[in-house]
Parts: sequence; C-alpha cells; structure tokens
Amino acid sequence: MAFVNEDDSSDNSDNDSDNDSKTDGDITRLAVDRWASAHTPRLAELMTTLVRHLHAFAREVELTEDEWLTAMDWLAATGRMSDDKRQEFILASDVLGLSTLTVRLNNRFSPAATPATVLGPFHIDGSPALPYGQDMSQGLPGTPLFITGTVTGTDGKPVPDATLDVWQADADGHYESQLAEVDEARLRAKYRTRNDGSYCVRTIAPLGYAIPLDGPVGDLVKRTGISPMRPAHIHFLIDEPGRRRLITHLFQEGADYLDGDVVFGVRDALVVRFEPREPGRAPDGSHVDTPYLHATYDFVLDPE
Repeated sequence: MAFVNEDDSSDNSDNDSDNDSKTDGDITRLAVDRWASAHTPRLAELMTTLVRHLHAFAREVELTEDEWLTAMDWLAATGRMSDDKRQEFILASDVLGLSTLTVRLNNRFSPAATPATVLGPFHIDGSPALPYGQDMSQGLPGTPLFITGTVTGTDGKPVPDATLDVWQADADGHYESQLAEVDEARLRAKYRTRNDGSYCVRTIAPLGYAIPLDGPVGDLVKRTGISPMRPAHIHFLIDEPGRRRLITHLFQEGADYLDGDVVFGVRDALVVRFEPREPGRAPDGSHVDTPYLHATYDFVLDPE
C-alpha cells in the first residue's frame, strides 16, 4: 500500500484556508498535522497513523461516496445494536481478526503460561458467585460437564482464592442475550480456587454456534463465503492481584469448526478432551445419576 509522501507538498499546502487549491495529498497532510496536536504523544501517534492508513485505503480502492455513506450507515447500525449485553463493535473487531491480533500483541506470555484469546461480545459483569462444584447451568437441558484443575503461577505455586469468571453458550449454541424470553443472566458464574489452587466448575456441555447474524456484522458476513461458526468452548477470565490478567477459552477436542473459527480464537494449547463418564461419584464428590463429561485443565498465570 502506497502512502502519501508528506514532504511532497505544493506551494499552497501550508495555507489551510486555500481550500480550492488543495490536492488529495494536501488533505491528508492537513489532517495529519491537525491530529498531531493531540494532548499526549501516544494519542497523536495513534490518530495521525490512523489518518494516514484510512486515507491510503480510500485512495487504493478509489472509495466512492455511496460506499462511504454505506459504511457510515453500517457503523451507526452497529452502534445501535450494542448495549450492556451485546457488544456488536467487539463482534466486528472479532470477525476482522483485529481482536485476536491485539490479544497476541498484548499478551506475549511466557511459554509456561496459559495462552490468551479473545474476550468475545457476550461477557457481562456481575455473574453470581458459586461455591466449588455448584451447577451454574441451574437445570438447563444438556449433558452435565465438570471442569477441574488448578490455578498456579509459572513457579508452580498454587494461587488460592483466585476468581474464575466463567460464561458459555447453552446446549443449543445460544447466550441469554440472544433469547427474547430470557431476561436474567444464565450459564455464568464466578468460582474461587481452594487453598491448594484447585477449582471445580459444574455446567453443561456447550454447542458450537454461529455468531449473531441478525445485526450489521452478521449481514456483512452473509455477503461473503466466510463461515459464521465457532467451535464449542467455554470462556474463562482470571484477574488476580500480582498476576497478569488471563482471558481465554477452553475448546472441546474434536469439536466442529476448530480449524475455521470465525473469530480466529483457537489455540492448540486450549483444546481439551471432554472425557465421557458413567453415572456415579462426580469430581466434586457429589453423585450424578446420568452419564456426564469431565475435562481437566490447569491454568498457569504469569506474574504482573
């Protein structure tokens, strides 16, 4: 992509009021100069670079006024779709690969630490706190699933009383915000580790699902050959003092769409086996009357 040479200015380029004589390159230079006045060096760097790239994009594709207006309408619709339960702009960033790229740029953990992946558009604050092994599915239909393991530092020492913020789709691939008849949080919980760093999550097995297609992001994806599907997974957020925050997923081994995740979120180290188990004593010590699944995963956190 060719960028404007800011040194290639016409005789009138320094005269901000001489609008009739401005070339398209002059407009870019003027916009860059104006945004360079930002009150912090970082904001100036971000905005001037953004202006250069946006203007270069418009030149490369010879952006039409109709296309520009369509893009403005799309952004406005994306804003209207976003609320405290659904972040359509995050979804847009996800399908463009920007979310995963930003995660990787900002979370270069040590090789021993659990890798990070995208937050996704469905996280909400205020999930209920549940004790070790209590069922966060609250009787929803689906195959029971237990996830057990530990939270430790890279030194191998346990992290006691760490909070695991957990959320997921249901057995039909839906989050509650996608269901008009559901007006309360579900399939969400915050669990705490015990003194030895161990935890136990009880839930139901999630289903792979399509990203929401009823909004502007979905409409755009439907105009391409891109698959809208995500493989079955469960979200985890662990944010403990003295540790680097971890936002990650656990993906079911053998699930569909692992090689074509629409938001580019799959990492090999996050794919785990959901082992079938017969009815009987569960990992939390309770009794389960039906066949269930058991996954194990040890989260490892980098120091701050």
